[in-house]
Amino acid sequence: MQNTDLSSEMHARRSLRLRRILTLSASILCLGWSTAALAQAVDPPRVVPTVDATPTADIAAPTPPPPEAQLPEVAPIISDEEFKGAIPTISAEDDPELNEPLESIEEFERRQAIKDARDVGAEVPVVDGAPVPALADGDSAEAIGDAPISDAELAAPLPPLESFDVTPVEFAEPENPDETRSIPYTVQVNGLAPADDSTDVDLADLFGDLSALYDGDGKADNIAMVRARLSADAELMQRILASEGYYDGTVETRIDRGDRADRNPADGSQSSGPNQNGPRQPVTAVIDVKPGVRYKFSAITLDAKPTIPPTLIQDNFPLAVGEPIVAQRVQGAEAAIALKLPEEGYPFATVGQRDILLDGATGEGAYTLPIDIGPRGRFGGIETTGKLAFDAEHVGVLARFKRGELYDSRMADDLRQALVATGLFSTVAVEPQKTGESAGDNTEYVTVLVTQEAGPPRTLAASAGYGTGEGLRLEGTWTHRNLFPPEGALIGRAVIGTQEQGIGATLRRSNAGKRDRTVELVAEATRSNYNAFEAITGRVGVRMSRDSTPIWQKKLTYAVGAELIATSEDDYSFTRGARERDFYTIFGLSGQVGFDRTDSLLDPTKGFRVTTRIQPEGSLAGRFSPYARAQVDVSGYYPVADSLVLAGRVRVGSILGAARERLAPSRRFYAGGGGSVRGYGYQQLGPKDPNNDPIGGRSVNEAAFEARYRFGNFGVVGFVDAGQVYRGSTPTFDDLRFGLGIGGRFYTNFGPMRLDIATPIDRQPGEARVSVYVSIGQAF
Repeated sequence: MQNTDLSSEMHARRSLRLRRILTLSASILCLGWSTAALAQAVDPPRVVPTVDATPTADIAAPTPPPPEAQLPEVAPIISDEEFKGAIPTISAEDDPELNEPLESIEEFERRQAIKDARDVGAEVPVVDGAPVPALADGDSAEAIGDAPISDAELAAPLPPLESFDVTPVEFAEPENPDETRSIPYTVQVNGLAPADDSTDVDLADLFGDLSALYDGDGKADNIAMVRARLSADAELMQRILASEGYYDGTVETRIDRGDRADRNPADGSQSSGPNQNGPRQPVTAVIDVKPGVRYKFSAITLDAKPTIPPTLIQDNFPLAVGEPIVAQRVQGAEAAIALKLPEEGYPFATVGQRDILLDGATGEGAYTLPIDIGPRGRFGGIETTGKLAFDAEHVGVLARFKRGELYDSRMADDLRQALVATGLFSTVAVEPQKTGESAGDNTEYVTVLVTQEAGPPRTLAASAGYGTGEGLRLEGTWTHRNLFPPEGALIGRAVIGTQEQGIGATLRRSNAGKRDRTVELVAEATRSNYNAFEAITGRVGVRMSRDSTPIWQKKLTYAVGAELIATSEDDYSFTRGARERDFYTIFGLSGQVGFDRTDSLLDPTKGFRVTTRIQPEGSLAGRFSPYARAQVDVSGYYPVADSLVLAGRVRVGSILGAARERLAPSRRFYAGGGGSVRGYGYQQLGPKDPNNDPIGGRSVNEAAFEARYRFGNFGVVGFVDAGQVYRGSTPTFDDLRFGLGIGGRFYTNFGPMRLDIATPIDRQPGEARVSVYVSIGQAF
């Protein structure tokens, strides 16, 4: 009975759905019919032709039927009346269920649950004697329909918490970066000894200097880092072997863990060795070397045109058949050819790309080097370009070559160095240029092109020093190095010190008509206030010289000059028993010759220097007094080791022709101070007046010895100085005074800065216990 009712109900619902679908379809068909009728009532759309500016080919069109053709009439598929009659009417009178309300969700769920229970036929489940509430209870709060319970375990109570494992979870703590243990390792190189013994280079030391493993100091963060360093060192070893001619050498690497427990075994298991929690045992990075055969030259071919002399290239190419193929020697030989040819008249010579054909069967290599010697040339003219400091004519004054001489690149380099020494350029280059002009004897003239880039011409400079007895001294200069081209400089100078003040100006012409010749005009005014004398002095002078500079140090130097001095100075008069001031007018000539065989102007470490100076002068102070000053300085330097230099100095001076009283105090000899005898105040040695002030003398001798030790940019100096000033014109070795001290040095690019501290030996009353000296440059 129930099945029958259910079938009837389902049939009724299907009928209702069908009527609704038919009704909707009829509405759509009516709308389509109305639209079609409306379309037949309006005008068809107007077609606007598009004018194409470009001509196109005619498009093929279907051929229209002939005018006399009789076409059949096409009957409609269905008439309008038949279509309208087939559409059912939609109204409540035809289908009363259209006005009935829809059932609620609760009613639908309840009805559906009853249906499902009938279909399944299952009884209500019972748990612990109590029936489980029906899930299909029609609760309206449910978003999804209820489902029947088919599994009784879903309704069973949860197990008690005691049956679960409630052990707390232990979280891993991050390692402290400061306590992270690195992997220690050692390096082992096998098989290198045979190759090392047969070469001039210590391959083991060379590898050690460049090795990434040795550079890591035996520690790595992990094993991957050790492998990376090992791979890099394998490539390095391969290059080292090839550089010495072992082109077939093989290098194999491995990591020997020894008894060290492996933290990541290959089978994925965890190691439990004794070292797992203790200090990590070092691993060994092993490099196995098999040098193989050392290749030798089987043939050497220099592919070049004939030269003058014919054996110019062969005589200057040091490689020979049968010797090992060593990369450094090959590169050096090629560089020697590239350097020698321009020195012998071939300024445009170039060395091509070498080719070495190796024969693995014989262990030999055939070497071929192409060389383009270019045209043979002679010096021609000089041209300049760029931002000029001076013209080509003055460049010719600096050049040591003449037109027509065979080209020599050393002369071109010498010219470039002379240009740099002027200090007028930020950059300067000297290059040969082809002219094609024949110079006879199968040569052509070569133009020397000087590319100038003039630098800032003005310079501000300052220096400072301090010495016991001399006080603090500051000196500043302003220089315009090219105010009167070429190389006409104006120098302004000012001195401010506790014992000396002064101003001065200098006009200087460098390379005046001849290279390395300097002409100077000097005017200055100074005030000096020392224990020996107090003076106010004016001076004008002229000087022509050939001097050394830090950039261009010369073996032979000279200077000649003349000066006029007007000075007011005080001096102690033994006849009157007091100090008196006199005015002196002094005219003098000067000549100086120097010979320098040292390796540096400001910081020599080997060689010697000799300087001789003679100054004939005449002093007018009441009456004319002619005299001559002569002085000789000798210094020598000997390197005991790379960081230790022994240095010594001797000075001897004498004044001939006038008594001490007829000499202006500033023209006498004095000793003592940072540039003389350290341990004593400035000018404090020698004869003194009753007030214990120095009065100077007519002769002097000095000596000094230093041991200079340098480490990095710093140095320590121990020294002993000796000297004395005498009344007579002949120096003796009587009553020599000694000073002992130690100094510090700080080495800079322009020279050392020095600080010396000294004390007198056998100190006399009135002499300081300690004297301090600060200046730039070595003491001598």
